[in-house]
This record gives sequence, C-alpha cells and structure tokens, in this order.
Amino acid sequence: MVEELLTAAVAAAAGVMVYTGVAARVVKQYERGVVFRFGRLREGVRGPGFTMVLPFVDRLRKVNMQIVTLPVPAQEGITRDNVTVRVDAVVYFKVVDPANAIIEVEDYRFAVSQMAQTSLRSIIGKSDLDDLLSNREQLNQGLELMIDSPAVGWGVQIDRVEIKDVSLPETMKRSMARQAEADRERRARVINADAELQASKKLAQAAAVMSEQPAALQLRLLQTVVAVAAEKNSTLVLPFPVELLRFLERAAPTPAAAPDAPAPDAPAAAPAPDTVGRGRAAGGLSPVASPPPPARPEGRPEGRPEGRPEGRRAESA
Repeated sequence: MVEELLTAAVAAAAGVMVYTGVAARVVKQYERGVVFRFGRLREGVRGPGFTMVLPFVDRLRKVNMQIVTLPVPAQEGITRDNVTVRVDAVVYFKVVDPANAIIEVEDYRFAVSQMAQTSLRSIIGKSDLDDLLSNREQLNQGLELMIDSPAVGWGVQIDRVEIKDVSLPETMKRSMARQAEADRERRARVINADAELQASKKLAQAAAVMSEQPAALQLRLLQTVVAVAAEKNSTLVLPFPVELLRFLERAAPTPAAAPDAPAPDAPAAAPAPDTVGRGRAAGGLSPVASPPPPARPEGRPEGRPEGRPEGRRAESA
C-alpha cells in the first residue's frame, strides 16, 4: 500500500514537473508577451519575467520593445528642379502596442520599410536640390510625419528619420564646383574693392593732414627709409619729394636782363665792295642799292665792246 502511494506521488510529481516544463515561459526585460488561446487574443500583455501558459492550448508571442534601426535602401528620383539624385535614409522606430503590432499588420518591420521607401521617393519629388543639400532638418521632419501617420494604427511609433546621403551625378558636381568657385571669386573681388575704397579714404585724410604741416611728409619719408633699411637690403631707393624741388626753384636767383635790341629803323651797314661784287656775281640779292651803270658814248652799239673782257668791265665798275 505504501509502495503504491509512493509510486503515485512520484508519478504526480513527475507529471507536475513535465507540465511546468511545458507550460513555463520566460519573457525578457525588453520584451512583452501576447497570449493566444485557441487563436483568440487573451486580455492583457504578459510582462517580463516568469509566466505560465496552458500547454497545447495557449500560444505565446514575444514582441521586442527596443528601438529598431531600419536602413532604407537608396532611392533614385527626380527633384522638382529636374535633377536626378539618389538618396538613402535610416528610420528609428519602436513598438508601443504589442497586440496591434501582431494583429493589425502581418510584419511590421517590412511594412515600415516599404512605407519609408515610398515616403522617401515622394519627398524627393517635392523638394528642390538645394533643400536636399541644406534643409535636411525640415525634410526629416516631413518624412517622419509621412511614415508615422499609418504606423500609428500598427502599434509602432516612429522615433526619428534621418537622410544619410544625397548622391549627385558627376556633371552636376562639376557645375556646383564651378558655381561655388565663381561665387568665392566674386566675394573676394568685392572685399578687395571695399578695402581699396577704405584705403583711399584714409589716404585722402592723411594727405589733408600733411598738407597743413609740410614737415609731416618729411617725417613720413624718414620713417619709410628706416623701415626699408631694417631689411638689410643692398639697394635703397630714396624718393625725392616734389616740395623740395619747388623750394629750390623759389630760392634760385633770377637771371640778369638782356641788353636792348637795336632799333628797327636804324639803317644797316653797307657791305664791302668785294662782298657786294661777289654777291652780285653769284646771283644773290644785296640790301644796298647798286650804283647806276656808266653812260655809253654815242654811236656805239649796245652790248659788250670788242676786245674788252668782262672781268675788266667789272673792275672798272
């Protein structure tokens, strides 16, 4: 009798142990358990720790409550200003309602991934290239709202959405590089022109001050010489001030007055006879009136007398 009782007790204990081993479940701290009894959802969600279910009757589904990092594959699209880009992103989400995450959607991870890809292509088509490159915070917020709207009914909460990279064509990269270079050159020229304007104003003010005190220019010249000499140069260029030339010009004595010129009405001196003769023989003109020719005797024809040379006639004359 006692042996039968011991055997029954051992059998009962073994049965309890087997039942416990089959019915016992452990839910981790970052998980929640959803129990289905004959396919129907039981009320309440099993928290972390040790829990029991009916073997062959209940079925326990564990849902991860951690934040999930879901990379979104790169999506290629055309922006509003007709530029082809390739954009990829990452989505951070977590489950806030384990029952809806199991019942309302077949696979909430796949659903969130597809919704993120669709929303990303939509954002690309609605945005300009400058917005994709500079205003990413606004695009991230808009993308988060687009994904979070349908995900609320799935028991999923979108924590954050970030656009990782925007890939541009090589031609567009070169165009943007040229644009940036031209803009930097424009700003450099504007800054240089502004500096020249300010320098010219300061130089005009300095010139006005130096004009009141001429000695200031000499002091400035000496300062320049000292600055150049400090470099230990072999050649020293010393500028010569214009004021010193003007001073020397004023200090120079005036030349003596020239003697009076002869009166224009005074008669010119008569040239020597030889000079007059040479000039007449050469065919030149003399300022002195030539003497009248001698009278010819009557009855002698005009012309040169016979046997009288021309030279003797000139001497007699």
